[in-house]
This record gives sequence, structure tokens and C-alpha cells, in this order.
Amino acid sequence: MAQARRSYEALKAEMAQVIVGHEALIEQVFIALACGGHCLLEGVPGLGKTLMVKSLGETLGLTFSRIQFTPDLMPADITGTNVLADDASGRKVFEFERGPVFAHIVLADEINRATPKTQSALLEAMQEASVTVGGRAHRLDSPFMVLATQNPLEMEGTYPLPEAQVDRFFFKLLLDSPNREGLRRIADLTTAAAPDALKKVLDGAAILEIRQWVREVPLAATVLDYAVSLILATRPGADGEGHETELVRRCVRYGASPRGLQSLVLAAKARALLAGRPNVSFEDVRLMSAPSLRHRLILNLEADAQGVSAEQVLADVLQRVPEAP
Repeated sequence: MAQARRSYEALKAEMAQVIVGHEALIEQVFIALACGGHCLLEGVPGLGKTLMVKSLGETLGLTFSRIQFTPDLMPADITGTNVLADDASGRKVFEFERGPVFAHIVLADEINRATPKTQSALLEAMQEASVTVGGRAHRLDSPFMVLATQNPLEMEGTYPLPEAQVDRFFFKLLLDSPNREGLRRIADLTTAAAPDALKKVLDGAAILEIRQWVREVPLAATVLDYAVSLILATRPGADGEGHETELVRRCVRYGASPRGLQSLVLAAKARALLAGRPNVSFEDVRLMSAPSLRHRLILNLEADAQGVSAEQVLADVLQRVPEAP
């Protein structure tokens, strides 16, 4: 626990040299990485998403690639393809040329601008940690993490991710605009002399080791029951087993999936580990509920008409579900 906490604190200190005002976001991205998950980032352009992901790769000593999603992007542009080449004897043979998905950290910029066929190519790599081209499977580098971005403002000419595919993201994170002090610090950092290169504080082997530590963090039965109650409370109707709130009954079409419970529990374990605690608390579960569940709630037309968001539904659930049954 002490080693994991020291590593995380060193990473935060390095990234603070170039990233301003996203401390909670950095923690959540690192938690997702420590749990072996992928993140969906939503925010307007210019908030530093690309810089944050690239800086994360530098401090972790991992390879980084960026894929700009456009309507004409093809699956082979992501996964790679077989190309005709000459072997040592001069014969023509097909060789696999790896695409940009073969990196430890992949930034999928504006993923909703590509067609569903291209989106599926990336999501298959996320789920299987491999790509299949020409009947041969090619394993991806490990650790492997995808950070996909969406622009919430420009919806024209986009192909929104289906709910089943969104559910495969470990976290959905929202990027807020910086406040006055944050804007001042951004101006100071970006208009002065270029900062020194970031130091590497972790490598791939250390990340894989932390992932094993996360799964070894003990979880009390009462805390697990509380996490299960939160999941059930997001399901309207009989599935809620009496826990669903009035807001859930009115505004939610489908609640969180079992994958949401897995993400919630793993994230709570990772947060406890990074905080240097040997067990998961109720507070860990509460704080990890929004990034783990906000994209797994499917709201109905009444919620859209009344302007009710998934965050409001989750806040209501957290307020009404007791810690002890």
C-alpha cells in the first residue's frame, strides 16, 4: 500500500507541472488504469485532454498514440493491415503492419465522429486486448488503455456510441472548464519557457503489479451489500427490490448493469489502496459511483423533457440508500 501510494503521489507531482485544475480527473484516470479499464472523456475542446493523456504516458514510461476519428476512418486505419512485401529470398509475402492501436495508451479523439463499423474495431480491441486481421490474432501491448473523447456540443455529423458499447467503458469522466485561478495558472505555464521533460515514475511492470494489489484489497460484506444496493436502486420496477427512488421510477428506463457493479467495486478498492488504507470504506463506494455508473443509466423521455441528468439520479440514490440494510 505504501509503495502504491508513493508511486501515485509522484505521478501527481509530475503531472502538476503541465496539467492545471484536473486533480480529481488525474486520480480517476489512474484508478481506471490500475483496474485495467478504459475511460470515456466528455468535454468541450481546449481543456487539455490530449496533453493529459500524453503526459500520463510520459510519466509512466508507456507508449502513446492518438487516433483522430473522422467519418472516413476505416477499421484498418486503427488495427493495421496486411501489406505485400519481399522476404529474404525475394518472394512476395504478406506482412502485418501494426496500426496505432498497438500502444500502451491510446487516445481516441472524438470517437463519436467515426462510423459504427470503425467504432466496433476499437471496442473489440478494448474487450479482447487483441485484433484479428486476415484470420490471425495479434495481441496488444500490456498494459493497454483507451481514453476516448466526446464533444458534448457538436452533435451534427456524429454517430453516438450504442448503450451496449458505452457500457464497456470502466469510467465516464466529465471535464469542467477551469476557474479564474486555473486560467491564470494555465496562462503562466503555457506562455513562459517550456517546462522540463517529465520524469518517468512508473513502468508497465509496476502498473501490472498495482493491478494485482488492487484485487487483493479486502472488501467487507457490509460494504459489498451497500454497493449492490446502489446498483439495484438504479433499476426501476420490480428489479429495484424496494430500493428504487421516486426519481428512478419516473426518469430511468434501464438501470446499471452487472458490469457497473464490477467497475464500482474495483474502483473503490483502487481508491482505498492509493489512499493507503487496508480496506474499502462506504465513502470509497460513494465517490466512485458517479464515474462508474453515470454512463450506464439509460434515461427515458420524461427525464429528457424535465432536464434530469444521470448525475441527479445518482445523487438522489446516494442520498436515499442506507449504508446498512
